[in-house]
Amino acid sequence: MRYALILSVLVALPAHAADDLPQGLQSARLLPGWTDTDGNRIAALELVLEPGWKTYWRSPGDTGLPPEFDWQGSNIGDVAFHWPAPEEIESAGLRTLGYHDRLVLPFTVTPAESNAPVGLSAEVTFGLCENICIPAKLTLAAPSAGNAPDPVIETAIARAPTPGTPLPACTIGEIEDGMVVTLSLPDPDALVAVEYTGDPDIWISAPQISADGTEAAADLVAPSGKPFPLDPTQIVLTSITDDGATEYQGCAAG
Repeated sequence: MRYALILSVLVALPAHAADDLPQGLQSARLLPGWTDTDGNRIAALELVLEPGWKTYWRSPGDTGLPPEFDWQGSNIGDVAFHWPAPEEIESAGLRTLGYHDRLVLPFTVTPAESNAPVGLSAEVTFGLCENICIPAKLTLAAPSAGNAPDPVIETAIARAPTPGTPLPACTIGEIEDGMVVTLSLPDPDALVAVEYTGDPDIWISAPQISADGTEAAADLVAPSGKPFPLDPTQIVLTSITDDGATEYQGCAAG
């Protein structure tokens, strides 16, 4: 999908007035979080959406735009995100995965230099969707870390998928322009997402669920447009129910 408009605003703390923000967004900020006993900084992106508006998960589907961060702070090493379980979103007849009302997206920053504070600022690009989906770009800066854990961030971390075992069975085959993986599903009534972490340049389709709900199939296409060696350990299956989400890292190829 092509987007004709990029919205760019500067959001500082305290937040700008609502008319300074992209359409569909009431407020946006980086929650300052805290520093844990290992010296890592735990913080979060918070987006508060207008009624009826939605934003996207890390792997939203064929048409969504997940949040991306261009870090501009200080002493930032590795950044690990703790994605809360998403929900299914219907937009213009298309299925995507994301969030409504409010997104708190926690992350843990490992400092580049130990025993030194982490300063947080970033340019964040993400999608906003009502009837038409548009990308937005914000520049956000966080205050200094707090002295204690933030219950809001802790609650969001608790909503992240839990690791699942045993690994689902899968079969892998070739198609004309890539590969196809078919996975057995642990819960036929669950909302399902399939990802491939082996190469960010490989496109993966939204999963097609079998009529009886026991299998999900997804196509994977590399830039070469040809079949390629697919690593089953890099397949990620997320199963989402009303009771929470379970994430399976890898599948058992047969």
